Amino acid sequence: MKPGIHPEYRPVVYRDRAADFAFLTRSTATSEQTVEWTDGHTYPVIDVQISSASHPFWTGRQRLLDTEGRVEKFRAKYARHASRRS
Repeated sequence: MKPGIHPEYRPVVYRDRAADFAFLTRSTATSEQTVEWTDGHTYPVIDVQISSASHPFWTGRQRLLDTEGRVEKFRAKYARHASRRS
């Protein structure tokens, strides 16, 4: 790697306020806001709107909207209209 052309890679806290969840990882992202972590150090914090703690796929609160399948629903809906015209 060429020296001096890559952004600084450092510990950053990502926080999901909706789920009251935060995790410490390494990133090149920057932020003016900081937070004191459980290890006593202060890290930049980046607020995210959704994380694994609040996303329906990961929490198991996912709703299944389509149980039949879209093609079958379309055929069932328009089969009624086709039988009226004949």
